[in-house]
Amino acid sequence: MTTTLDMPLHYRSAGDLLNALATLQLSSETLMEATLARLEEVNSKVNAVVSYDREQALAAARAADEQRERGDTLGPLHGLPLTLKDTWEAPGFPCTAGAPALKEYRPEQPADVVQRLTEAGAIIIGKTNVPLYASDIQTYNKLFGYTRNPYNPERTSGGSSGGAAAALAAGITSLEVGSDLAGSIRTPAHFCGVFGHKPSRDLISLRGHIPGPPGSMTQPDLAEAGPMARSTADLIMLLGVIAGPRRQDERSWALSLAPTSLNSLRQARVGLWLEDRHCPIDDELFHAYRHFGDTLAAQGAAVHDANHPLLDLDRIMPAYFNLLGTLLSTGMKPAQRRQMRWVGRLEPWLKHLTTMTVGTGDYARGVNQSVHELAQWHEQREKMRWQIEELFQDIDVLLCPVTPTTAIPHDHSHPFFNRKIKVNGQPRPYMDQFCWIALATLLGLPATSVPIGRTKEGLPYNIQVIGAPGMDLTTLKFSRLLEEKGLAGFKAPEGF
Repeated sequence: MTTTLDMPLHYRSAGDLLNALATLQLSSETLMEATLARLEEVNSKVNAVVSYDREQALAAARAADEQRERGDTLGPLHGLPLTLKDTWEAPGFPCTAGAPALKEYRPEQPADVVQRLTEAGAIIIGKTNVPLYASDIQTYNKLFGYTRNPYNPERTSGGSSGGAAAALAAGITSLEVGSDLAGSIRTPAHFCGVFGHKPSRDLISLRGHIPGPPGSMTQPDLAEAGPMARSTADLIMLLGVIAGPRRQDERSWALSLAPTSLNSLRQARVGLWLEDRHCPIDDELFHAYRHFGDTLAAQGAAVHDANHPLLDLDRIMPAYFNLLGTLLSTGMKPAQRRQMRWVGRLEPWLKHLTTMTVGTGDYARGVNQSVHELAQWHEQREKMRWQIEELFQDIDVLLCPVTPTTAIPHDHSHPFFNRKIKVNGQPRPYMDQFCWIALATLLGLPATSVPIGRTKEGLPYNIQVIGAPGMDLTTLKFSRLLEEKGLAGFKAPEGF
């Protein structure tokens, strides 16, 4: 079993820290003091944590130690400090979602995730930065500025869980809970070289998450919450804490994830999906992923290029973008919806004048579509979800890129749709960064973002491990097996 006992305290895993607390090698107050000292030492380099309360945190740590001394029944995270993405409602802290309109908002009721964390004994010390309403894959806003990547401050940490990923990579926290609608767990994990898991559909409640508006009760389409950490073991532990039915649903169902049959890489059946004509990836990443596949084969895994009709962005992106456009339209102003109407109408001509991410027109049309059109897209998506089961009859996991590149340079220009990224030195649409995450999001599949290497520039990169619906423990176990063989793992950035 991999441990982090030889690491500095701030880079030890949550599991190791909890063991030290349980065996009285470490008090919660001592750990909290060290955590706050670390935050105050390095946060200025990355701007990951945007609010925290030192005295509140220390008081909670002392109370945790007193509970342990009394022999009270303790939860699995008892006395462990952690930060939390500033989209989760947590009493005692602002919840701004990066929006000036919510600058003074201080929730009185905890999000379901926050309640599960605190009932498990975790101590929330502060909130981490996000883009405005968690609506970008870079993390910046007018309230708190932008978050820098610990591996290169000229690059973004990703978004929307960019503050969370940077805090993990910088050793400020050992655990975080992200949320993922358009890769917002997987992409920051990839850009910052940490682990992140987007669960299967509806495993974790989003009540108390912004967006939607404060007070929303609806579980939004496509969006999921999930754990982020520096090891797979910590992902698994945190998933066990935060997953499960809402309080009002506990009468009718209980969480029971399908067990995995994987015990070694030799047993693993691995499919690779590394190319699509609509979304090229950097050559350096492509060759690294190919080499990774060869390495798995040398370990005894059955590795081959996956073949299935749905492994085609022509099939995936129109449905994903359409449903995404419908969901996000609820927060758009009338002028923005009118603009999208024109984009949808003109898209057949626009794509001959400029390079557009496949499915962009469907996003624009989704913003303004009728209820009966939405119902048809929903039905198409459910048929695709059924169809994807065929792929996982032949493989245990599907490996694919997270985004076309490693962490991109900061670009906060507007409008959003005019931004470009560079792939192999050539400009590509900014929205291409949504392509490789779309399959798992659209079909509600579990997807674990696993750090497997560094580029020549020293930037980390991850691979996306996707499983069949409900097979979260399989993607997580595969990630754990990679760690045990030294094929994956977090490596601290220089200077941290």
